Amino acid sequence: MQLTTTSFQILGSTALHKGDRTYQQDQAIIVSHPHVKGCLMGVVADGMGGKSGGRKAANQAVMTAKQVFERYQPSSEQTEVCLSSMIKESHLMIRLTAVTSEEEPHSTIAAFIVNPDRSAYTVHVGDSRVYLFKKGVFAFRTQDHSYVQQMVNDGKISESAAINHPQSNLLTSCLGTTQEPPITIHRIGQLEVGDTLLACSDGFWHYFTPNELGIIVDTLPPREATETMMSKARQRARGSGDNLSVAIVKLDGND
Repeated sequence: MQLTTTSFQILGSTALHKGDRTYQQDQAIIVSHPHVKGCLMGVVADGMGGKSGGRKAANQAVMTAKQVFERYQPSSEQTEVCLSSMIKESHLMIRLTAVTSEEEPHSTIAAFIVNPDRSAYTVHVGDSRVYLFKKGVFAFRTQDHSYVQQMVNDGKISESAAINHPQSNLLTSCLGTTQEPPITIHRIGQLEVGDTLLACSDGFWHYFTPNELGIIVDTLPPREATETMMSKARQRARGSGDNLSVAIVKLDGND
């Protein structure tokens, strides 16, 4: 996708792959605001909960996020309020889905909003992530709601050790459980030309260091970047990879 304003353009791309799993339970979207020029949202959701439960949960998270975003008015509403509503409503809808099915649908979510003034915000629940790269240099990522991330925060293990830790898949929070999810919002500030936002599931980021991601998104346009990273992730999975999902937007000058 390409979104152009008077002073800059935003290039975006999404990609999904079921990896070596039987079912695809990830979702990834980038959408422009239907009424506000220069405003967009990216969302990645990683579903959990049986054969179809995870896909239902991820679909519900993405669909609800899109509905909340379409109601968003950046000129009169705080972005934090929109993102908070996105989490609360997605959680509620997944919980309602669970009531009407025999499954236990859950999902992570990682999302970002870019406003017309180029200010950007992130929100996430679980271990799907949003990264910020400034001209290819790693500048920020969301902190996972997971057991191993808490161990890293407590100084018990290193970031590198966390990636291959045997309990790396244990989450401390996600959408659809009996506990209310945390509302973890981060204000990035105003994006500059050359900046890239990348949202992805754990099945994707597991195979890359932040520096590797930065080099790829800085060197290649979003579409080619997603294709390259998907190919590398599949090679590194060696036949045992999880579902993969990624959404990238990059701020370019408008020549």
